[in-house]
Formats: sequence, C-alpha cells, structure tokens
Amino acid sequence: MRLGLALGYWGRGPDAGHVALAREAERLGYHSVWTAESWGSDAFTPLTWIAAHTSTIRLGTAVVQMAARSPAATAMHALTLDHLSGGRTMLGLGLSGPQVVEGWYGRPFPESPLTATREYVDVVRQVLRREAPVQVDGRFHPLPYRGPDGTGLGKPLKPITHPLRPDLPVLLGAEGPRNVAQTIRIADGWLPLYWAPSRPQVYGEAVRKVPEGFLVAPMARVKVCDDVAEGLLPVKAMLGFYIGGMGHAARNFHADLMARMGYEEEARRIQELFLAGRREEAVLAVPDAFADEISLVGPRERIAERLELWRRGPVTDLLALSPDPHTLRVLAELNG
Repeated sequence: MRLGLALGYWGRGPDAGHVALAREAERLGYHSVWTAESWGSDAFTPLTWIAAHTSTIRLGTAVVQMAARSPAATAMHALTLDHLSGGRTMLGLGLSGPQVVEGWYGRPFPESPLTATREYVDVVRQVLRREAPVQVDGRFHPLPYRGPDGTGLGKPLKPITHPLRPDLPVLLGAEGPRNVAQTIRIADGWLPLYWAPSRPQVYGEAVRKVPEGFLVAPMARVKVCDDVAEGLLPVKAMLGFYIGGMGHAARNFHADLMARMGYEEEARRIQELFLAGRREEAVLAVPDAFADEISLVGPRERIAERLELWRRGPVTDLLALSPDPHTLRVLAELNG
C-alpha cells in the first residue's frame, strides 16, 4: 500500500505550509500529493505550484468537479500539467451534488449521473489519446455541439498539443454502489471519500472484483496523538459539515453513505441540527465510532495495529489528510 498526502482545498486563504508539506512527503517517499476544490480555490493551480517545487512525487486531483469545466477543458488542464511536471499527473474527477452544481456552477444536475460521468470520461480519454478528432454523440456532453441554439458550425477537433501520455490515469470519486461499479469499469482508479476497512460491502459487490492495476485510494485523517477523542474532533468537524451541509436535506450523498454504513439515525440527526443552524451540536452528534472507523488516530501503536486492516483489503493508496509533519513521518515508518 502506497502513501499519498491529501491537502484538500483552501479555506479562507492559501495555506503557506502546503508546499513544505508536499516536499517533506516527497522526502519521506510518499507516492503522491492531492489537491481538491469546492467553491473557492481550484485544484489545478495549487498543484501546479507544488509541481514546480517537487521533482518525483505524483500530482493528483481529489477531486476536480465535472460541472466546473467542460470535459475538453479538464483534459487540457491535465495534459498541460502532465507536460510541466514530467508525467506526474493523475486526474481525479467528481460529479459533486445538486446543491453545488446548480447553486455554484449554474448548471442543471444531470438526471442520469452515470451517463453524464461516462460521457465526460469518454471525452477526456479521446483528448488524451489524440487518435482522431473528438466526437461524442452524447446526451450531456455532445461534441460537436448540435443543439437547437447552436450555429451548426462546430466541427470535431484534435488537441493542438500532443499529450505526454495517452494513458494518464483517470480516477473517479464515487459513493453509490452503481456508481462504484461503473467506476471500476471505465476508470483507472476510485477515490472513496469514507472508507471503513471492515465495511467494504457498503460500496457493492463490484469492490470484491477490482481488476489488477486498478487504484483504490481513500482519504483518511491521520493523527499521531495520545488522546483519541481529541484527535477525532477534526474528523467529526469534517463529517458534520459534509453530512449536515454539503447537500440538500432531501438529497445528500454523504448522509446516504453514512446511513448505509449503519448510522442512519445519526446521519439524519446531524442533518437536522446543521440545517437548523446548530452546527456545533451537529459536530458533537457525529459518533466517535464512525469517525474512528474511517480514520487513523491515536498513539503510534494504535495506528500501527489499525493500519493492518487497511492493508488487508483492496486499498492500493492511502491518502493521508494530515498537516502534521511528525504524523507523516510516523506513517511512513509504519508503512515500511
């Protein structure tokens, strides 16, 4: 199992320590570093900055949101960064949810998310292969565009720039069993948001049949500390926000996943509190047991013991959410 450093997205402003963390992770032998985006900073620009200050560590997006860019534009970003970094880019994509897609990007959330994702990946693959002008007779991402409000002048095009690698890895963030099954069919890897080593069945039967070479790269908060309860507080804060506020009360994929993992009553209570403006209570309502399942927190010996559970399953890459150089070092030592 390889290690990655997950930096997430910016909060109020850029984190001055991200480049130093990425360089330390590279020194420690970490395989990859990952950035993200929500409705603030983008994922590609910080990753490009990190690329300029590192030399070997792989550079991944976990994730860039499909609604933010057309698939051709996303492929342009990926092939450009791949050239600038010497072939270190990994493209992680995510559909997001209706609240963000419609509220921030001003686009309709697709009524068939699986089809929209499949078409998006198809365009990206065609651009990166550069075998012929890109053409997709798609419902959501048609190229060329032939809609009734178009001019009819669009024509299929190939990228002017020759991609460095036609097989640049494409990974997908997916939570529902059908989405995970499609991800295993069409992508090079999967980015689970919450991974509990003892509950792979919540993602469906497809997880038991992961093909050779397919990447399974979950993110997990990692913290070396004496007080487990205190170390879990950032995990609970993240869960409170995602389950309570990252989506509508009637349609929240994160809350649905928590419910499938055996915490349905707690998930609905977190939503209720968060949406009522009682955010601190929502965070405290996150069960320690759930936060603990999906993270690696506690003394060195405890993390070493629990790390064995992560190694036994299909996980190929553990992406550590940890702004602490000491924790990164301990994790590297434990992983051998």
